[in-house]
Amino acid sequence: MNFGPWSALHAALLPSGPGVLQVRREHGLVVYPRGKSAMVHYAAAEDLQAAVRAISAAHPEAAWLVRCNREPVTDPRAAVDRLIAEFAERFGAPPRPG
Repeated sequence: MNFGPWSALHAALLPSGPGVLQVRREHGLVVYPRGKSAMVHYAAAEDLQAAVRAISAAHPEAAWLVRCNREPVTDPRAAVDRLIAEFAERFGAPPRPG
């Protein structure tokens, strides 16, 4: 999947349509069983703007970056399930805020 550029979670300007979000730490890495990654969350959303607002409100102090898919995704939920499965296979656990 081709993602757009990263932006600060609290200031993200994403489209209001459906898609896939990727959230990572701005600094530092989370330790997973088979390595380290800055990735903390993947989400499928019917409205990307609303999803980012909800994540930001739930984690107001988090120094996280967010980005979304560049091209349309026909099934965002299936795409996120695949991304999480690939992440878990590589790092030994699904992404988490750490």
